[in-house]
Amino acid sequence: MSQQSNLFKQSNIHIPLADRMRPTSLEGYVGQEHLLAEGKPLRQAIDSKRPFSLIFWGPPGTGKTTLARLIAHNSNAHFITISAVLAGVKDIRAAVDEAKQYQSQGKQTILFVDEVHRFNKAQQDAFLPYVEDGTVTFIGATTENPSFELNNALLSRARVFVLQNLSATALSELIDHALNDKDKGLGQLDLKIDSNCKDILIEAADGDGRRLLNFLEIASEMAMARDKSEDDSWAIDQRVLEETLTQSLRRFDKGGEHFYDQISALHKSVRGSNPDAALYWFCRMLDGGVDPLYVARRVVRMASEDIGNADPRGLSIALNAWDVQERLGSPEGELAIAQALTYLACAAKSNAVYIGYKAAMADVKSDPTYEVPMHIRNAPTKLMKDLDYGSGYRYDHEEPDAHSAGQTYFPEEKGETEYYQPVDRGLEKKIADKLAWIRQRNQGR
Repeated sequence: MSQQSNLFKQSNIHIPLADRMRPTSLEGYVGQEHLLAEGKPLRQAIDSKRPFSLIFWGPPGTGKTTLARLIAHNSNAHFITISAVLAGVKDIRAAVDEAKQYQSQGKQTILFVDEVHRFNKAQQDAFLPYVEDGTVTFIGATTENPSFELNNALLSRARVFVLQNLSATALSELIDHALNDKDKGLGQLDLKIDSNCKDILIEAADGDGRRLLNFLEIASEMAMARDKSEDDSWAIDQRVLEETLTQSLRRFDKGGEHFYDQISALHKSVRGSNPDAALYWFCRMLDGGVDPLYVARRVVRMASEDIGNADPRGLSIALNAWDVQERLGSPEGELAIAQALTYLACAAKSNAVYIGYKAAMADVKSDPTYEVPMHIRNAPTKLMKDLDYGSGYRYDHEEPDAHSAGQTYFPEEKGETEYYQPVDRGLEKKIADKLAWIRQRNQGR
């Protein structure tokens, strides 16, 4: 490796590019214009130097930690950072004691909790009183939906700001800054990258600024291991990027917001009769590392919830796909799941069973515990028969058209109730006709 490359390594050893390039002012901060444009509430709070407790919710690498540091720097506040992955109640108390020392000197403290969703209720409760009395101004960062992961007490005392994936334009700016900055970046190395390779890096980063800079740093080292180009510079070309990105995977948090967003998109595509979109979201999830068996289970739910009796074959196809995935694994199982998804997307739709089930369950939870009518009770013993169990029951197979017209099955106090209302589509159209015939006979009895 060249002398210049060695000098670069020695001067920046142990400090990743993503950390070196962390901006120290809002002017150098890239992205999140929807929060930081002039006149926006967060920008006003920063400019007024009066920070308040808040939570940054967004994907990895979108600038949550950097923004917290900038808020502390701009307001001249003492900054304490703890990671919810590593910290416990003892660490929280130590941070609070440190904040009290600064408070006695008239200085505000910002307590930044990274991955705050990892704190349990007891840990969240441990610093809540000190947020309330002003000992610390709390800033939390999370990739998870705060409404699911954080205590209501903490949520009510902190304003939530949603950060977005960095746009291609923002990521392009990050690349330019890193390649041109001679103090903290790679500017002293004379690295070159063309627009096509720049686009490849941006796509691989998938909206994550930290990931982009990590890729760029690895690519720069690989480029410097090669010979210089004719203009006496190192080129980050397609060959370098192929080596750099070989092991990269798209961002996919199996327990987080991306996961539930994509499951939702898949389900709604099936419900909306769009097999192409269903295949797209299924492949997105597979590409991100989701367990196909989880998708198979959700496909069974789709068959019952959104197709139901309009096409009962859908449930069998969904169960068969699940079985194939369990028996054969990849890729045969994934293809079977894709087959089930496209069938369900194209099938007649009905949520009549789903609605009926929910309505019946709501009644059961709210009604008294009615007795089973005597005529439809089982009577396996003489005593039960003597007590009139089963008395007056009419056996349907011995009735005309195998239907005991007029016989009731609900508790007498409740009366007849209609939960299941078939739609006028698919097989349910015939089911609706059959139920209309039965109800007519019951009324004429």
